Amino acid sequence: MKNRLLKRVLKWLNRYLTFFLLVAFAITCCTMLFVSVLTSALGIELNHDNIRAAAQLTFGNVMLLSLLFTVIDTVRRKRTVERPVKDILKAAEKIVQGDFSVRIPPVRSVGTDSAFSQIAECFNTMAEELGSVETLRTDFVANVSHEMKTPLAVMQNYGKLLMSPDLPEDKRLEYAAGVTDNARRMADMMDNILRLNRLENQQIFPQVTEFDLGEQLCECLLQFEAVWEKADIEIQTDITDGVTVRADAELLSHVWNNLFSNAFKFTPPCGKVSVSLEATPHHAVVKVSDTGCGMDSAVGAHIFEKFYQGDSSRAASGNGLGLALVKRVIDILHGEITVESVCGQGSTFTVTLRRGVTSS
Repeated sequence: MKNRLLKRVLKWLNRYLTFFLLVAFAITCCTMLFVSVLTSALGIELNHDNIRAAAQLTFGNVMLLSLLFTVIDTVRRKRTVERPVKDILKAAEKIVQGDFSVRIPPVRSVGTDSAFSQIAECFNTMAEELGSVETLRTDFVANVSHEMKTPLAVMQNYGKLLMSPDLPEDKRLEYAAGVTDNARRMADMMDNILRLNRLENQQIFPQVTEFDLGEQLCECLLQFEAVWEKADIEIQTDITDGVTVRADAELLSHVWNNLFSNAFKFTPPCGKVSVSLEATPHHAVVKVSDTGCGMDSAVGAHIFEKFYQGDSSRAASGNGLGLALVKRVIDILHGEITVESVCGQGSTFTVTLRRGVTSS
């Protein structure tokens, strides 16, 4: 406390001495010039006593003016410099402690440099962005932990059951299949997390080639042949021939695989999945429709968010990353994806891609 007070006193004295020297130099020069001109013009001769009295009076004026300037400057600095800096430092300390809700109020004091207002505005923007990033990080960790907890618990339970010495062969195969399925689910989730992270951090650059989009759609759809045959799902296609696009074929295949997977997952047995491809002079439009459970507008507004799963009854068969990955790929390729859905009637995803060069 004493050291802080001593520093403040020394700083004040230094400021006073600076004003004293400046005022003394200015007044001395002006006085000498005035006296010199006055004595020459009027022929007045100044004696020692007059000069001494004038010097003492001038010195007193210099001290008084220096004190006045120092007080005015101290008040000015406190209002226009120290107060805004103090607010910024307090806010910065809270940011360091992890409080991203702090905001600096607008600096509106008369005479304050506008740069402080710009600093406060930039600081508030930074705090808001950091808060958003922290929220996303926390949600991401919580979601990953939650998604991993379920398959790990299932694998642990099946593992204990497999240790039973008198376990029948059919049960052993069933439990082993359960372990395998949940292990594959975790592996798929990790792959999607890594792929999505690379896409979001722009570590994957599109490899643009020209290819037949209709052929790619058919190839991706045929990969689910066993799925639709097992569930007796009707497949309806309306794919225009000869529609070519310039895009990254591998990235687009992830889009179709995720959309087809969701369509079959949410379509009940004996339902129908439709795939269509239309072409315009500048765009290719792909629609993937199903006759599944559909969703309301509240769910539809969040389906492209990471780990969001609107239908909790199907949560065990997904991890909420597929559509987030689809949205990111479409954004990278400068396309557009929309969804139309009615509860109990199904959903239709529409992907619009440019037929020209999508990325350099």
